[in-house]
Amino acid sequence: MDTTPLPDDARSLPPSASTSAGLDPRALPRRPGRAWRVLGGGTLAVATVAASLLAWPVLSRDGTAGQPRSVTPRGPLLPAEQQVVDLFTTASPSVAYITTEVVTADIWMRAEVQQSAGTGFVWDNLGHVVTNSHVVDGARRVFVQLDAGAPIEATLVGRSPEYDLAVVRLTRFPKDIRPLPLGQSKDLRIGQSVYAIGNPFGLQRTLTNGIVSALDRELPTTRYREVSGVIQTDAAINPGNSGGPLLDSAGRLVGVNTAIRSNSGSSAGVGFAIPADLVNRIVPSLIARGRAPLPGIGITPVRPELVARAGLSGIVVAEVERGSPAADAGLVPLNRRNGELGDIIVAVNGRAVDSLSGFVAELDKAGIDNQAELTVRRGERERKVKVRVIDLVR
Repeated sequence: MDTTPLPDDARSLPPSASTSAGLDPRALPRRPGRAWRVLGGGTLAVATVAASLLAWPVLSRDGTAGQPRSVTPRGPLLPAEQQVVDLFTTASPSVAYITTEVVTADIWMRAEVQQSAGTGFVWDNLGHVVTNSHVVDGARRVFVQLDAGAPIEATLVGRSPEYDLAVVRLTRFPKDIRPLPLGQSKDLRIGQSVYAIGNPFGLQRTLTNGIVSALDRELPTTRYREVSGVIQTDAAINPGNSGGPLLDSAGRLVGVNTAIRSNSGSSAGVGFAIPADLVNRIVPSLIARGRAPLPGIGITPVRPELVARAGLSGIVVAEVERGSPAADAGLVPLNRRNGELGDIIVAVNGRAVDSLSGFVAELDKAGIDNQAELTVRRGERERKVKVRVIDLVR
């Protein structure tokens, strides 16, 4: 009921007022602040007439009484429909609505707190929740809401901007907390059905579905890093879906929704998800050590813009760390005194690399503590050398 006070010249008359007595309604005393009254004093006769009119049946054009129609029964849901309903019912309690508080400065350099939102999902029974690194970047406080419960404060366990993954841990959580079942992204096929659950535009628990549109995409994360093996899907993904799960038809996690490609900033049917196989490798490291491993061989490359300006292709070695796998393999760096080029890495395990991000991605594929075969060019001569991949931040 609208209780907004009416304008003074539209207020109802008091019960004792009678226009038939020759009183001018405008001369009657007014009561400031009086709210609208439904069927108030002095309206009994009008109400009685209205009630009698409502007692007459309203006839439609065909002469039948205007009554609500009876509902037509339906049979059970189609098997495909029921499968999706069951998938959402089972998975949605494990999907989290994440809000963060970030301290920023306005144009007068005054501190102000801004809130942002994203999505996450339960990783294990210990209260760890996985989301995107950019969802919690710079957050002063993080809150996680599961199912229909109240928001729970969480602490940051670890984050990796290079893989755009982060883990937070709930300060308290229900005993019946349920991790999402984990699938394998390497088994995905283009054309198979996938489902995204998230909180686009702050609308909690939104389900969208589509197909795997493409595989093995590359997604830039930091300046010289790309995530390889990324899943492309046409399931609608919008701002707020970041960090949410991409599920297969069995309800298993196959990816973490991370980015869209769009000129408008809204879903254009081209969304990207970090593959579950990579997530299953990075998240345990974030939980155990607070960071993700960074594969390398112990070299400092020449900056890509300088390489491109010189008309070269590949990874130009600027420095070789003493005692590193690169040193053991005999790689020769740039001579800084006379500018003479040393070794240029042009391929890793037979795959050409013409960018620093591509080089790091190939080392990532090879894996920490495994050997990689480098194709190295010096002048007109090429050679192959084996080198061990190490974690640069051990």
